[in-house]
Amino acid sequence: MIINWNIDPEIIRIGGFSLRYYSLLFAGGIYFAYLIVKKIYEKNSLDVKKLESISIHVFIGLIIGARLGHCLFYDIAYYSKHITEIFLPFAITDSGFNFTGYQGLSSHGGGIGIILSLFIWKLRSAENKLFPPLDAIAVAAPLTAACIRLGNFMNSEIIGEPTGGTWGVIFSRVDYIPRHPGQLYESIFYFYLFVIMVFLYRKTRMFSENGKLFGIFLTAVFVFRIIIETVKENQSSFESAMPVNMGQILSIPFIIAGLLLIFRDKIKWFELKKK
Repeated sequence: MIINWNIDPEIIRIGGFSLRYYSLLFAGGIYFAYLIVKKIYEKNSLDVKKLESISIHVFIGLIIGARLGHCLFYDIAYYSKHITEIFLPFAITDSGFNFTGYQGLSSHGGGIGIILSLFIWKLRSAENKLFPPLDAIAVAAPLTAACIRLGNFMNSEIIGEPTGGTWGVIFSRVDYIPRHPGQLYESIFYFYLFVIMVFLYRKTRMFSENGKLFGIFLTAVFVFRIIIETVKENQSSFESAMPVNMGQILSIPFIIAGLLLIFRDKIKWFELKKK
């Protein structure tokens, strides 16, 4: 019942640069999500030409948001003294530059970055509509999230708490304690959510109900995030003194936003009844 996990996260290293499983899974998840969103646009006779502009905005928003989210929410003490490392994919040491890639990305920050980037995209033209891309992304994004968490597993990072028994995964690069494979729990959940979102898109009329699919996506992801955090190790030491960790706190606004999107028609109905 115990799996010893000690795979090298690097596929190949040339000089100071390395190709990692995480990078491949991250890039692959984004690429497949793009193909799914493109398919949705084609099927619904939406302007596929706008996808290039949308994709650029979303990718930039995802990377900047995820990076800033990690640095500000989880490790502000370090990055306040190493500001250049927030923006540059290498660490400056006594021996020179050490290429690290952007180690440390926050899913909450990435979510904020994507939403803000699409708001910016919408403001650039009155013809741009916000919800079709958000709802299309809601269908594809769980697949990307599943790939990213699989990448975390390959990296032996974001590990779970000890199981306290004779079962679990031993991340040998960390310690020799059987732990919950929290990354796999999340990855499996996101794969299931992807299947559900595809079903809702194909078998219901929710795609035409602006924002409902995106609301379901936000609510499902971040409710599960609050649950899964109970078996994951805290990402920062300061979280040990908190009744709930940072990941759970940051999930609450997303859940509220998701519920508002799901039930906004009923909220409007209540307003009309009051009048």
